[in-house]
Amino acid sequence: MNIIIDRLVKPLFVSVVMLTLTTSASFADHHQSSPSFTEVQVTSNILMLQGKGGNLALLSGGQGLVLVDDDYQEMSAALTDAIADNGGLDKLTYIINTHWHGDHTGGNLALGGHATIVAHDNVRTRLLSAQEIKLFNMKSEPYPEQALPSVTYTSSLSLHINEEHVELIHLANGHTDGDSVVFFKNANVVHMGDHFFNGMFPFVDVGTGGNVFTLTDNIDRVLDLIDENTKVIPGHGPLANKKDLQDFHTMLVATSSSVKMMAGKGQSLDQIQAAGLGAQWSSWTKGVLSEDVWISIIHNSL
Repeated sequence: MNIIIDRLVKPLFVSVVMLTLTTSASFADHHQSSPSFTEVQVTSNILMLQGKGGNLALLSGGQGLVLVDDDYQEMSAALTDAIADNGGLDKLTYIINTHWHGDHTGGNLALGGHATIVAHDNVRTRLLSAQEIKLFNMKSEPYPEQALPSVTYTSSLSLHINEEHVELIHLANGHTDGDSVVFFKNANVVHMGDHFFNGMFPFVDVGTGGNVFTLTDNIDRVLDLIDENTKVIPGHGPLANKKDLQDFHTMLVATSSSVKMMAGKGQSLDQIQAAGLGAQWSSWTKGVLSEDVWISIIHNSL
């Protein structure tokens, strides 16, 4: 996902697509454009890979590799190199797409012929047809058959590989309408997809079924399913733990409640943006969104 920088969004996440909001906004790269991926050791056989788009997870073992998300299409050569360092494409067994956005599924185009792609039903449906993110005035073309999920599910799905129980749970209408949260049950690791932007205001794709208030409820559900020792891989940002996810939930509750309260008093979006959310949330603008854009997304979720 690429966006032209105007004035409201600070660098991170994506690079050059027009953003249309009540006020102008934009993103820059989530990570600096790089020909390689940074590897973060999560457990002895799970890596977090950070490239240009969303964070990836790679489970390795004797039965093959499981990859969660696969970045932008242009990062596929670098991703192939990273996979080669951990067994190679011939060992790639499953690719899991946490949702349909191109910074999480672009690698399907190059890697889909080497592995079974797994996702929620709605991800396949969206990738089968042209998509538009009205918030960003962005359109994408249908994916070819080999880049589409061939295994889909409705509410939950389990994979058993490398002595690991990989469980996908659909958390509806959070970031999009097709989000999967991926639990590595034995390792006590969870990949949140874009349900979690660690330490920053998140992009919520209201135009394709996302909603800030549902996202908040979904995070609350995940918090009940993990413990203090769980390693939490966010869609964007550094490796996290339960406390980081709790802090994110606290921010979601406080800021969305504030916007809802002001809107309930009849204040317009411009008036709410002028009032702001309070100094305690200023650090959350360091990543993807400015405060004004985040308020707009909450307001659109009402």
